[in-house]
Amino acid sequence: MGQKINPLGFRLGTTQSHHSLWFAKPKNYIKELQDDEKIRDYIKNYIQKNMLFSVRALIRIEIEKYFDLTDIKIYIIPTPVFKEHYQQEGKNLQPNLQKKFASVNEKYDETTLKLIYYRQKRKNLQLNLEKKIDSVNEKYNNKTPKRIYVLRKMNLTLKLIKKNHYSHPNILAEFIFAQLQARIPFRKIMKRAIELAKAANTQGIRVQIAGRIGGNDIARVEWLRDGRVPLQTIQAKIDYCCYPIRTIYGVLGIKIWIFIEENNKPFSSLLFGEKLKKEKPISSFSSESKK
Repeated sequence: MGQKINPLGFRLGTTQSHHSLWFAKPKNYIKELQDDEKIRDYIKNYIQKNMLFSVRALIRIEIEKYFDLTDIKIYIIPTPVFKEHYQQEGKNLQPNLQKKFASVNEKYDETTLKLIYYRQKRKNLQLNLEKKIDSVNEKYNNKTPKRIYVLRKMNLTLKLIKKNHYSHPNILAEFIFAQLQARIPFRKIMKRAIELAKAANTQGIRVQIAGRIGGNDIARVEWLRDGRVPLQTIQAKIDYCCYPIRTIYGVLGIKIWIFIEENNKPFSSLLFGEKLKKEKPISSFSSESKK
């Protein structure tokens, strides 16, 4: 059996960026990671229940954490009546996030940071310390550390995507789910999804449905592909979605790969952001004799 890998994680640092951007101490890493998952689940449930008339679909949620601020960016596809309904439907989202998920961070003041630094330096150095360091240590030895507690604020911003809706796999997965609920044949649904993706200027798409398709007793996997889907090429920008759905026959799994574009830059420039200099062509000599 071939070993599969998530195409988004495979391209991190090249054509794909992280959806969570923050740094944490090792002892706090698990808690911060769980908080991100809880925030995403809460926003998804809130949009599905309370923002039916203003939001057509949720694409992704990006979270950036600073010391005193959590910046949340929500990428959505709005409905035609977004402006009329958003203020009424989304007014409680940010206050509820602030109440449930606002965390308290602690930090040290400047004198305490200097105290910690010089005490650590005194431990690491040999016994024959310089006089300057001894004098500075005497200045801070009698002081006790002071901690300042800061409440982290929640900043919420909505990013509206208004063009090429069907170039996002989440939209196609929701379209397939709605069509399966209407008892439309699955092959017809997959062909229609491929047509919608081609109309959105994509270079290739693969649609896969797995499970008890059509109510059959034996589960199977069915898939269709159109165009190129180069999963082994790191420079290829590929969007991916795994969308499980519940039916009366059981759980079906929908997977969609969309090939958006291929970045022709050198691989080293994708990794390190370097602008490689192009070599100058060798000057060609003319056949005419010099006068």
